[in-house]
Formats: sequence, structure tokens, C-alpha cells
Amino acid sequence: MAHESFEDEATAAYMNEHFVNIKVDREERPDVDAVYMAATTAMTGSGGWPMTVVLDHDGNPFFAGTYFPDMPRHGQPAFTQVLQALSEAWTQRRSEIGAVAENVRQHLTAISGADGTAGDWQVDVGAAVETLAGQFDPMAGGFGGAPKFPPSMVLEFLRRTALSASETDSSAPDSDVSGRASHMLARTVAAMAGGGLYDQIGGGFARYAVDRGWVVPHFEKMLYDNAQLIGLYARLGTELGDRVARESADWMIRELGTAEGGFASALDADSEGVEGKFYVWTPAELVAVLGAEDGAWAAEVFEVTEAGTFEEGASTLQLRHRPDDTERLESVKTRLLAAREERVRPARDDKVVAAWNGLAIGGLVDAGVLLGEPRYVDAAVAAAELLWRVHVQGARLLRVSRDGAAGAHAGVLEDYGCVAGGFLSLVQATGDSTWLDRATALLDTALTHFRAEDGGFYDTADDAEALVTRPRDPSDNASPGGTSAMVHALVTAHALTGEGRFRTAAEEALAATSNLITKAPRFAGWSLAAAATMAEGPLEIAVVGPPGPDRDALAAAARRKPGAVVVVADEAREDIPLLSSRTSVDGRAAAYVCRGFVCERPVTEAADLERAHT
Repeated sequence: MAHESFEDEATAAYMNEHFVNIKVDREERPDVDAVYMAATTAMTGSGGWPMTVVLDHDGNPFFAGTYFPDMPRHGQPAFTQVLQALSEAWTQRRSEIGAVAENVRQHLTAISGADGTAGDWQVDVGAAVETLAGQFDPMAGGFGGAPKFPPSMVLEFLRRTALSASETDSSAPDSDVSGRASHMLARTVAAMAGGGLYDQIGGGFARYAVDRGWVVPHFEKMLYDNAQLIGLYARLGTELGDRVARESADWMIRELGTAEGGFASALDADSEGVEGKFYVWTPAELVAVLGAEDGAWAAEVFEVTEAGTFEEGASTLQLRHRPDDTERLESVKTRLLAAREERVRPARDDKVVAAWNGLAIGGLVDAGVLLGEPRYVDAAVAAAELLWRVHVQGARLLRVSRDGAAGAHAGVLEDYGCVAGGFLSLVQATGDSTWLDRATALLDTALTHFRAEDGGFYDTADDAEALVTRPRDPSDNASPGGTSAMVHALVTAHALTGEGRFRTAAEEALAATSNLITKAPRFAGWSLAAAATMAEGPLEIAVVGPPGPDRDALAAAARRKPGAVVVVADEAREDIPLLSSRTSVDGRAAAYVCRGFVCERPVTEAADLERAHT
């Protein structure tokens, strides 16, 4: 619509004469987007972008839609026809418009209320797995049909469920839950990483696949997707997971890293005005770069055909089956990447979004500690320092910055939850209690200014700019919703500090969203992951003792426990309460496995820790 209508001089002139035109960047103002997307869905039965909403002078919507063509097409009116009809209605039937706007306002107010019953935060994990299994695509992995988005948070729920249930008696009912969760997880992570959704030579995932089989992506690469997927793949503990996490972390640092230490929001899908041009190949192009023999081999390995899997005979690169000759594969990938660097690159959106950088911190920390790559942790620290230096003013967060200067827009709930969560990851990776102090300060601000009467959360602060209604969406989308991000951060803060108020707030927030969790687990994956871990935990593990292989082995075993909160230190410390009074045993490194700060007897052997119940 931007090209067809907004840039058309006649259309623009009519809009400027009859309307006050406001274009909303939904990444900078997710609160505004959420309110009017709810209105669009209520008025039309569906939503999406581009979104077109017309408001009265008080901001109440009375007309909504998504895409309107520049000319009448397929039964749809042209955008100019819509504008003319709306202008006529505004001048001649104002009372009707007022009635519609009031009805919509009342509906928005009603749906922003509570969605659960206090006290029912515990969920039936088996029922959630069963519901997901009914929506699972057994052939191609993932859930539902095209388009397919990476279900990062649901996959983490399945991972935790598979690992937790697998440690119970194999004859118990939970073993079937474990098997189903494990199958859906393994099938999906392999399918995504093997398809065109994944950049096989440069690393990193595209935003979504337009087809069921993950072959052709929408080529835009988003920070929030890759931040989550880096952590997910690193936590798998498999050869595939390690490789994809490492390649994607390297890509994210290389291509999204900013001079100030943060991470940019996205890479565009197109270059030279053509979507995917930077990423796709023909057999002839492979031969031109690699020579006849390697070019033909690469075409077979990456499923590049003469007909093409994309457009105009070009193909995305897929790697469904990794060849035995990995040395040759790596040589081919290196040469193709170097050749691709000579192409015109997609543009980069340089906005640094607080919430997405919080996710990036968490993903890099997981990759760093689990893959033994300190540079990833260093990159996470740099991003966190930028957030604290630029985005935090007093105890309040600002949502975006660019070139080291913060914008004016206030942070929303997801910013507080994701940034606090990232800071708490750094506590576990570095042992630096500064990040604990900073994280709990942000959580205290969120508890003061965002909490709802029923224990849940609003998406905006109580002193934020007033909108038609105060947005409150407990669901997850492509990134964690504000409520689920807060729940994870609160649970982790409780595990590190022992402060019961954090745990209580987490339980009350889950209780307020229990209906969504039960009925639509695909859209509550992050809340489910938290609830699954909270049922009997999370495990709080303090590893204390002199540096060396023994402590490293204990720490590695601890970090593979699903949902565990782990902190490592040379000796007992008071600045991180989980480490208080934890000492080595007879001079040897020891692991203290606790729940609710009630600890089992310390163990000094990694094998004993691996056998400890999750």
C-alpha cells in the first residue's frame, strides 16, 4: 500500500485534505499496534498488516481493514473509494459513526479484562502436548499449514517436557508424553534447519516459510527469531543443535551487531528491489563460483535444480542430508559465502529494540556457556551494557535507540521482562551480581507500574500515554508476550534471591492467563515452558569450588537440566543469595541442587548430578 497508495500524489493529496494521517511503526509502538489490531480483528474477523484504521477525534476506531488495492480488484474496493466513503460518512452520518465507535470501545475494554481464575496456574502438561500433537505436521514438522513460523517457544516447552518426563519411570504415563514431545521437537528443529528457512552458508533463520515444507522463506531476518533460536538449538545438546547455534550466533554478531554493542532489528528481505535475490542460486551460478565438479556436487547437496525451487529458475539452499565429506562441504560453503558478499546486500533496520536485545543476550549466553564460546558471552555483556547505559533512565526503560541515542517511546511490558531476563542470564554466566541488582530493579518497576488487579499484567505502564483501552495481551507471537517474559524473569529472580514475592507474582500472572494456556498452547508456548518448570522447580543449582575440570564438569551437567537456574563461583558469596553458605566439599568443587532454597546433599561428581531428578 505504501507504493500503490501513499506514494501516489492524487491519493496522498486526498488523504491530506480529509484526514489527519498517522503512520505507526509497530516495532516502536507495539502498544498502539495491539489496541488497533484488536479493533481490526473485532470489526472484520481477522487481522494482519498493513493495517488501516480510521478513528474519531478521541482515538476511537470506527472503521478498520488490512490491505486495500489501488484499483478495484477481486470484489475489493479501491483505497480511494474507501476514503471517499469514509469522508462522506463523517460529514453526513456522524451520529452513526459515534455509535459504532462507542460499541468498539466498549468491546475493547471488555476483552482487556482477566482471562483466568486466581490460583489455577498449574497446567496439565500432558493435555497441552496432546493438543499440540493434534496440530503437528508429521511430514514436515512444525504446526499447522503454510505459512509456517518458527515455533521457538513451543519447542522449548516440548524440550523441557521431553527431558523432565524422560527421567521418570519409563513405564509411567509420563513416558508417552515424553516420547511425543521429543518426536515433535526433533522433527521440527531438523526440518527448519535443513530447509530454505535457514541460511545454509551464512547462518541465521528467515522470518517464516511461505510453504509447508520450510523450502521458501520470506527472506527477512529478524533479531527476535534468531535470538530465541540460537538459545534453543544450543540447549538441544546435539551435533545439529551445536552447529546451528554456533553458525547463527556468528551471523548475528557479524551482521546485526552495532558499533555501540547492541543488535539491530532486522535485515530486509529484498535487495535491488527483488525479494530473496541476495540468497538464491541457479546451478550455473554455483558452477561459476565453484567450478564444474564442485558446482554440480553443491547443486545436488543443496537441492538446487534447473527448474528452481523459488522464482525464475533460482533455488533456495537446503541441506536435508549432511554429506559424509564435511571438509568439502565447509570449503564449498566458505567459497559461496565469499561470492555472495559481492552481491548487493539487503538493507538493515538499525533500530535497537530493548526487548529483542534482551532476548539476544539470553540466546548468546546459552550458546556461550553450553558451547564453550566466551566471545558470545562477551557480546551479550556488551549489549547489556548498552541497554543499561542508553535505554534505562532512572528505573524506567525506553524501548528503542539508534546510534547510541534513545528514542522517546516508553518501554512496554515485554521490554521489562525480556531485558530483566537477559540480565539474569548474565548473572548465571558471569557471576556478576551487578546484573542481579539491575534485573530486580526492572522487575520491581514492572510490578509497581504494570500489574493488574487480578495479578496479571497490562502491556503498558499505569502512567503511560492513555489509549482507547489499556492493552493487555497474554499470548505469545513470534516473540514472547510481555506476561510470559515477565513470568520467566520472575521465576529466575526468585531462584537466585529466594524472595518469595517474585515467585508469587509469577504464579498469579500465570493464573490470570490460564484459559489461554489451556485452550491455545501454540500461542502460549513460553508460558507453558515456565509452568512446566515451575510445577516442581525450577532447580536452583549452585556450583562452588576451585576452577578446573571438576567444576567445569559439574557446571556443564547442571546447565543441561531443563529450566535450571545455575550459578558458579569459587566460594560462598552473600551478594547472590543462592551462593550463600555454599562451600566446596573437602576442597573439591560441589554442586548444591535446591528447590525453593531447600537443598539436597551436595555432590562432587558430574555423574551424580546428571542422575539428580529434574
